[in-house]
Amino acid sequence: MVGRHAVGARRAALTALGALVLTTVPSAAAAPPPPAPGPAHLSARTLGADRPPAQVLRAMERDLGLTRSQARARLVDEAEAGTRAGRLRNALGGHFAGAWVSGATSAELTVATTHAADTAAIRAEGAKAVVVRTPLSTLQALKERLDAAAGHPRSRDTPVWYVDVPSNRVVVQATKRSAATAFIKAAGLQGRGVAVRVTADRPELRTDLVGGDAYYINDSARCSIGFSVTKGSTQGFASAGHCGTPGDSTKGYDKADQGTFKASTFPGKDMSWVSVNSKWTATPDYKGKGGKRAQVAGSVQALVGSSVCRSGSTSGWHCGTIQQLGATVQYAEGTVAGLTRTNVCSEPGDSGGPFVSGTQAQGTTSGGSGDCTSGGTTFFQPVNPILSDFGLTLKTAQAGAQAPQDNAAADAWAPGRVYEAGQTVTHAGVRYQCLQTHQAQPAWSPDATPALWQRLQ
Repeated sequence: MVGRHAVGARRAALTALGALVLTTVPSAAAAPPPPAPGPAHLSARTLGADRPPAQVLRAMERDLGLTRSQARARLVDEAEAGTRAGRLRNALGGHFAGAWVSGATSAELTVATTHAADTAAIRAEGAKAVVVRTPLSTLQALKERLDAAAGHPRSRDTPVWYVDVPSNRVVVQATKRSAATAFIKAAGLQGRGVAVRVTADRPELRTDLVGGDAYYINDSARCSIGFSVTKGSTQGFASAGHCGTPGDSTKGYDKADQGTFKASTFPGKDMSWVSVNSKWTATPDYKGKGGKRAQVAGSVQALVGSSVCRSGSTSGWHCGTIQQLGATVQYAEGTVAGLTRTNVCSEPGDSGGPFVSGTQAQGTTSGGSGDCTSGGTTFFQPVNPILSDFGLTLKTAQAGAQAPQDNAAADAWAPGRVYEAGQTVTHAGVRYQCLQTHQAQPAWSPDATPALWQRLQ
């Protein structure tokens, strides 16, 4: 039962969005029209989406079939959609069933709810409203039941499972339908509407024992550098957990001594970080097409349907879109949860390389299936959990980067901390609620970034 205080808070949030709170379900005719276009894109400016690197635009033209102007417009639309989706997530509470963007050349925001009376608030934010049966929290709980059943004798033939937000269901990807049925039964989810997708694809970790450029582990295996990070005065980079274990040594692309794995998690998650010696300098740079450099400005998590690009030491620079968040993949070497599924191609040796959306770091390559000749699927480990778990600070183009302030009050906003969507903080005596998961940058205080934070009344 929802308490009286919770109901009042939710109504206040909906009212703050400009929605008329009704006690009856509004008819389609009564629903307010989308608001007129507002001022210049505030969220896009905040997140740097209106200043995308040329490498990102060129790759989006090639891989997504967009013109230069369409690519620019899509990045701006995606940034704006993330902020609007965050406000609606906070306002709809337990009714929220997910958000995504769609469109070949644009990024139309759709927000799902389990309560028809919420459609007016969704449309008032300029989003398409969809009424579905199951809230996102329930879908996530069902998916966690599958996570707990990983290791079932038949689960080797069910290598991937995830919440598919647009279809409002949990999906098990299997090489055999019988294996999927047995796995779903083992999780106690028979009759719960879990869908099955049968395909021969079986994701594999993107590591390569042949060698090449990028960085080498113990003079043999090769992976790709992800994003530069710092921890106190120590510099290094984030990469994939399956690339190495703590204490393993690394050499750079030139085979010169480089650093040491300081921490690594695999399986369960697929994350690591390497500290480097004084010959190497952490920068916000990553390689785009032809090896030309671009920079990241932050780590704001993109929505399902958003464009995303990847760099790797084997196959180079490729783009596509985000298909699902929070997927679980059962590799031959172990199960990894919390990955993001994309239709970007990758190949062995690309593991650990960076995924970016616009100017925002998204994660590091984990594994996939297919290749960059015929196309494929690639999963990445989101970067914010890497930063949070290991206490790292992403190296960005923002001036005055700072490490997490561990001595700050638990609920006080602080640069360097990773904030999840829905989390609340205090800043300058005012309460704010997070709209989009990100690591706080010094210039991104809640009062200055309505793209990321909503003031609570």
